[in-house]
Amino acid sequence: MSDSAGFSAFDAPAVRARAARMRVAILKMLTAAGSGHPGGSLSAADMLATLFFAPVLEFDASRLEWPERDRFILSKGHAAPVLYATLAELGLIEADELATLRRLGSRLQGHPDASQLPGVEVSTGSLGQGLSISAGLALGLRLDFGLGATARLPRVFTVLGDGELQEGQVWEAAQFAANYQLENLCALIDRNMLQIDGPTEEVMALGDVAAKFASFGWEAVDVDGHDVEALYGALSAPPVAGKPRVIVAHTHKGEGVSFMRDQAGWHGIAPTEEQCAQACAEICSCADWRDE
Repeated sequence: MSDSAGFSAFDAPAVRARAARMRVAILKMLTAAGSGHPGGSLSAADMLATLFFAPVLEFDASRLEWPERDRFILSKGHAAPVLYATLAELGLIEADELATLRRLGSRLQGHPDASQLPGVEVSTGSLGQGLSISAGLALGLRLDFGLGATARLPRVFTVLGDGELQEGQVWEAAQFAANYQLENLCALIDRNMLQIDGPTEEVMALGDVAAKFASFGWEAVDVDGHDVEALYGALSAPPVAGKPRVIVAHTHKGEGVSFMRDQAGWHGIAPTEEQCAQACAEICSCADWRDE
């Protein structure tokens, strides 16, 4: 488990505090950049906070090349600010560096760059590719460690956007993962119901996402994506033999900020200084701030 998390057992208030700090960091770095994607970064904060700080992932920030580590892939790479905020919470980048988001020469590009940043396993950004990459990693790890190995089989976790599910490659990867019985693969769907062009069900209806994955042979679970207890329960449950797992996390785009919540217009524009101050004040007024 991550030594950087600061605690070894599930502590829901501490995870919520991490998520709140991450949301503030997201807003501040986007405001400094003057561009970026707030909506889908804010909606995914509870997922990443639970993965890294509940903790769910077997991950040690001081040993990034540890072979038995779990892998995390942010398939929806445009939500890079939530990953950068996580890396700062882990101590893998300095908090001051967050203000360099999207600047020329910065390591914090608009999409994560694995060649530049510690803790980033794969460069992502082309939507639809993350599940394929993750399935390949999961199969490769099983081949490396062997089905009967005494060592723990590392797991692969990936976060996808729901608009991303309109890419056909996602469903090819879903078929591949089920065919090879990749029980060490877990996909989380940020089901906030919105994409850049509007509601997903108006752009290209996705319907019952969990049922779709289940029909491919996945174990499928629906949860409240802002309930860290529910997320932890779904993420930490033992894998079902022979089945990859998908967690459909029902979220709100722009979660934590009243004027951004459920607004497609906040998919890809940065707040002003005044809007950032208001948004941070709202988050801080609701958060249980804990000094980890």
